[in-house]
Amino acid sequence: MKIVVIGGSGLIGSKLVARLRDAGHEAVAASPNTGVNTITGEGVAEALVGASVVIDVSNSPSFEEQAVLDFFTTSTRTLLDAARTAGVSHYVALSVVGTQRLDESPYFHAKIAQEKLIADDGIGYTIVHATQFFEFVRSIADAATADGVVRLSHVGIQPMAGDDVAAAVARISVQHPSNGIVEVAGPERWRLDDLVRVGLEYIGDGRVVIPDSQARYFGALLADDALLPGPDAQLSSTRYEEWLPDNPPPAR
Repeated sequence: MKIVVIGGSGLIGSKLVARLRDAGHEAVAASPNTGVNTITGEGVAEALVGASVVIDVSNSPSFEEQAVLDFFTTSTRTLLDAARTAGVSHYVALSVVGTQRLDESPYFHAKIAQEKLIADDGIGYTIVHATQFFEFVRSIADAATADGVVRLSHVGIQPMAGDDVAAAVARISVQHPSNGIVEVAGPERWRLDDLVRVGLEYIGDGRVVIPDSQARYFGALLADDALLPGPDAQLSSTRYEEWLPDNPPPAR
């Protein structure tokens, strides 16, 4: 089966392409690095010729309000038009658990717009909502740091390894379209500030992490369950403290 992975050179995309190829599929890594640009349209139609599945795991290079909205809406329209022309039967997009609960955030407002375009198009689709990745703990800390102190909300989170995200998306992509949202998450719940504190301590980063109910996440205030999956989420097996020894956040 030919499967085109948009964002196939990125963190999740590269893992996803490798998994699909190992499973015997013709997986195409599509990104600006390989001559496929969903903003300009360059190479998109050619990449999708003969494809049964398109998986979009791309992300905006800017989280500025207008830029991120323009990225997700322009890119998604380009992909949907090309997928329809190519006769793609399953359109898969990677998104985030809690997206609809975080609409005050410019980033999540743009993700909501992306998901609506997909759901309204008519192509069979599945939107995969994943929880936060272990790999992003360091960047979360950096974004929340002011004067050497990390301030994060003490809310629930159920993070997962990037490898497990790729495995879930690969599995879902070769199934029939759900025409809805499928949630995937890690095996255990943390508090956001505790998760980051453990990650920083592991690499010897001395920044103090303080719980702060007013700390924003991608621009949004968080309710206690905003980042948590529902009871029907598909759970992975890799635990954070098992993952850390082989994948510590990069030292400063």
